[in-house]
Amino acid sequence: MLIVDAHLDLSMNALQWNRDLLASVYTIRTQENYTPGKGRGRGTVAYPEMRRGRVAVSFATLIGRSTGRPVPHIDYATPAQAHGAAQGQLAYYRALERQGHVRILSDTPALDAHVRDWEAWDGAHAAADWTDSPPLGFVISMESADPIVEPAELGAWYSAGLRLIGLTHYGPGRYAGGTGTETGLTDLGVALLGEMRRLGVIVDLTHSSDQAFWETLSRWDGPVMASHNNCRTLAPHQRQFSDDQIRAIVERGGVIGAALDCWMIVPGWRHGDPNDHITLRDVVRHIDHVCQVAGSCRHAAIGTDLDGGFGREGTPHDLDTIADLQRIADLLADRGYPPQDVAEILHGNWLRFLRAAWGTAPAR
Repeated sequence: MLIVDAHLDLSMNALQWNRDLLASVYTIRTQENYTPGKGRGRGTVAYPEMRRGRVAVSFATLIGRSTGRPVPHIDYATPAQAHGAAQGQLAYYRALERQGHVRILSDTPALDAHVRDWEAWDGAHAAADWTDSPPLGFVISMESADPIVEPAELGAWYSAGLRLIGLTHYGPGRYAGGTGTETGLTDLGVALLGEMRRLGVIVDLTHSSDQAFWETLSRWDGPVMASHNNCRTLAPHQRQFSDDQIRAIVERGGVIGAALDCWMIVPGWRHGDPNDHITLRDVVRHIDHVCQVAGSCRHAAIGTDLDGGFGREGTPHDLDTIADLQRIADLLADRGYPPQDVAEILHGNWLRFLRAAWGTAPAR
């Protein structure tokens, strides 16, 4: 079955971590066997495994912060540096596209043609056969708007392929308060929302502080989503969304992607703790909770965040590579979800959301 994964930090892994994602996960692990650091030698994502797992579409990120709290390779001392890093990440995706490995999807006709190719190929090939699959499809997303030096430059980013923006990440972003803060939108954030609405760029509410979440909704009448967010009811933490926040996204027709970070799945888990008690079945609990709050399966999906600064040590222990996302289908069926609902959760909801959002984009 085809899968849409709404959050993969592919360029970060390729550039900041110097991983050749055209090689297999197992080759990359071997290359990093003596590399120190969280996630090194334990990665789960590379393009062969994405193809084997039928991850036909993913939301591929550009990521960089400039919060005033510099961190090497992710939080830069100035917005200009963050801008340069994100531009390099975008150039990496475009280079892959020129080489024929991926397709950058930026409108409904391109999305539909890409999905038709994958559906035709998938229907003619066994699950273990993946070597001649179509290119992977990437929707370009920005995690933290900090690399956008000024809102007025958003048009150039849009022309280059950017279609989704999460205003903030961790800390006090230039556009909005993120995870670990209690601040809302900044003046820059208000201005950027206006440009996003004018151009038809989608708002990703993931990582928004509670204050930024509600302020964004009060000022925004366009499409909203949460690319990689779990449920505060099941994993109490400010990073997750409350049932009221889930309902607010549902009321706007949005979709919420379940993330696979262990600390977002079960209460109290911290990096360095054992993960042998955490499984994909626990991820499905979050998917099911969104369905129960929403009253249907139409707003639940997947947004793994795999290899988002961690590896197997921080994911459910029964997941070896991203190809194992296929196991979620059986786990949903075990909870009583019929095949059509499983298909909606694995790919249909994100595809419908993108078609609706891009179909209603304002004229420019």
